[in-house]
Amino acid sequence: MEKTTLLKAKKIDNVCEEQTYNTIFRANSKTVFNYIYYKFGNEEKAHDAVQEAFLKLWENCAKVAPEKAKSYVYTIANNMYLNVIKAEKVRLKYADKSLKTTNESPEFLMEENEFKEKLDKVLNSLPENQRTTFLLNRIDGKKYADIAELEKVSIKAIEKRMHLALKTLREQIDGI
Repeated sequence: MEKTTLLKAKKIDNVCEEQTYNTIFRANSKTVFNYIYYKFGNEEKAHDAVQEAFLKLWENCAKVAPEKAKSYVYTIANNMYLNVIKAEKVRLKYADKSLKTTNESPEFLMEENEFKEKLDKVLNSLPENQRTTFLLNRIDGKKYADIAELEKVSIKAIEKRMHLALKTLREQIDGI
């Protein structure tokens, strides 16, 4: 009877133990970063969101069970994303786009710039769920099952999002 009580006392019910926290961090920080990076489109802001999410996890470690930590971190990072987008919506619209210096011909650079603008415009016009799904799959190489788990939807929903995103890209950009 005493051994059973001792084992129950050792059961980890929060993430306050440093080793548990570190394990959760190592297992999830990269995927949380990628997920938020594709939403932000900004590496520095994505790093900030990930750091803030894991900081909040540590601050609230007594309230979070290890099996809920991954979801908690994604939720905090996503909420940060939403708050930043809300606050910077006007600034992002008028952000200065710096010019690149290359040895390419002016015609090539103009066409490349026009294509990039079209692509950015179409990607930005996609609903957030389609854009995130498209970027996670095509840029990060994530499988539909992994994206479905991140987004908390079915694989069929991810397939539909991807189909709609590709359809929109094909309709709005010539040559794709």
